[in-house]
Amino acid sequence: MKLLILLYLFNFLRTLFIILIIYYAIRLFARYVLPLMVDKGIKSMQQKMNNQQQNYNQQRRRDGEVTIERDRTNPRNREQNQGEYVDFEEVD
Repeated sequence: MKLLILLYLFNFLRTLFIILIIYYAIRLFARYVLPLMVDKGIKSMQQKMNNQQQNYNQQRRRDGEVTIERDRTNPRNREQNQGEYVDFEEVD
């Protein structure tokens, strides 16, 4: 009987020890590794935004420059979007 109680106690202590190790591992991860990962993610997002801003500034056109941009992926839009002819009369 004593052996059985001793085995239960040993298994309980072993389980408690494993739970404590997991708890402290999660605390260390959250304290040291997680902030580094978040900082790296923020820096990469900031770099992407900077690249987008630079691309936008490079694509800006000079004042007075006129361009017509069309959707080249769908050729149907080009045929359907021809506009409408309006007849007019000159008024003297």
